[in-house]
Amino acid sequence: MFRHVVMFKWADGVDADHVAAVADGLDNLAASIEQIKQYRHGPDVGLSDQNFDYVVVGDFDSSDDYVVYRDHPVHQEFIAELIAGRITERAAAQFEID
Repeated sequence: MFRHVVMFKWADGVDADHVAAVADGLDNLAASIEQIKQYRHGPDVGLSDQNFDYVVVGDFDSSDDYVVYRDHPVHQEFIAELIAGRITERAAAQFEID
């Protein structure tokens, strides 16, 4: 298995309605892109000031399936419409899991 983790810090002005739209969009990705085996996401619970605001964890059968997801038009449209210009920081990592 192959895991992708991405975290965002929202830009000023991103409100709860937009975060809800992002959550809905992520749920749509999981339903639309068959290579996603498991998809979890949600806002940080606020226990530490240094944390990122939102995290997404996606599991795939292989790195090749991850690349299909990464480049998929539905994923790219989601990024363009709901993420681009609305974050101040992004961190990501991919790794193999058992």
